[in-house]
Order: sequence, then C-alpha cells, then structure tokens
Amino acid sequence: MKRLLSLIALVLCLVMPVLAVSPDEMLGDPVLEQRARDISAGLRCLVCQNQSIDDSDADLARDLRILVRERLVAGDSNAQVEQYLVDRYGEYVLLNPRLNNHTLILWIAAPVLLGLGLFGLFWAVRRAPAKAREGGLSEDEKRVLAELSGAGEDETRKG
Repeated sequence: MKRLLSLIALVLCLVMPVLAVSPDEMLGDPVLEQRARDISAGLRCLVCQNQSIDDSDADLARDLRILVRERLVAGDSNAQVEQYLVDRYGEYVLLNPRLNNHTLILWIAAPVLLGLGLFGLFWAVRRAPAKAREGGLSEDEKRVLAELSGAGEDETRKG
C-alpha cells in the first residue's frame, strides 16, 4: 500500500507542471496553440523567475499566456508577440536574453571566466615542485617510512 501511495505521489509531482496551462486558456486552432506554446516556453514568469510562463501556475503567468494567445489571434507573428512583451515588461521577460550591447557581458562572462579558471589551474600545476607532481619520496622520507614500518611490525610481533 505504501508503494502504491508513493507511486501516485511521484506521478502527481511529475504531472503538476503540465497542468499549468488550463484548458480554458487553450486555443481551438492547434497550429495557433502550438505557436503560443513555442512562444510561452521562451518567456520568463516574472513571479517565479526561473520558470517559463508555460510551466508556472502563477496568476501573472496565466495573464501572460492569455495575452500571448490574444496577440496571436489578432494576427501578430511570433516575433511581434515577443517584441510586444519585451516592450511592455523589458528584456527580463525573455528566458534567453538577446545579444545586444547591454547584454554582451552576459554572453562573454561565462566563457571568459572558464578560460581564466583553466589557465589558473594550468599555471598552478606548472608552478608546483617537480617532486610534488611526481609523487615520489625522497631518500630521507623512504628511510623514515621504512623505520616506521619496521617499528610497527616489531610491536605486532610482541603482542
């Protein structure tokens, strides 16, 4: 019985995001509905911030989904609908920011930081002493290790 309840809970958790778009929001024309889904998958829920409006059940996301569908029914293209929402809410509404002068740092920062990190790692490895990289022991260290190993064996023989 516990396994059945756990399975039902798991299925409900996986199905919940699908329920964000309610049937009363959907358009009768499947082509327009698919266009609306494509557009809303790329729009950020302004309440949830890291979910698309298609996945969010927030009231504002619902309003944005309805607005997208209204604009499509009015005859707007996908680009016109996105631009309308960007004009109204700013570029933050887009899940993937556009490449502009003011978003250039967003696009360049990650590869530059990765490159700097790899360079720093390479530099640190190159600067490490050769013995530390080789992992070998010096003669003194080998002698001390042998003495410690021999002393340990003597104590176990006595016990």
